[in-house]
Amino acid sequence: MFNKSSSEGYRKMLDGVELKAPVHGERTMLTTVRFVKGAVVPVHQHPHEQTGYLVSGSLRFVGGDEVFVARPGDSWNFPSGVPHGVEALEDTVVVEVFSPIREDYLP
Repeated sequence: MFNKSSSEGYRKMLDGVELKAPVHGERTMLTTVRFVKGAVVPVHQHPHEQTGYLVSGSLRFVGGDEVFVARPGDSWNFPSGVPHGVEALEDTVVVEVFSPIREDYLP
């Protein structure tokens, strides 16, 4: 499956958080997430493994017992079931992969 880059297709997940899932396979899903400075994703957990890469901006993560401030080029992984949350310290763009795919993120 191929997908051309587009600024369309984002949907609001929370205040200041927009997500797009441009492509997925049987077991993995690629997402792009845009955060507005000050946006917060409360601590939550899910059965999906989550791996991410910070493209631009800055985020403060809380994951398990750790706090991590991510800057461009940094990456992370949250195994299935691990509680985590995030706050946008700047306007931010992130690319993340989920496995298995998140049905709730499908277009």
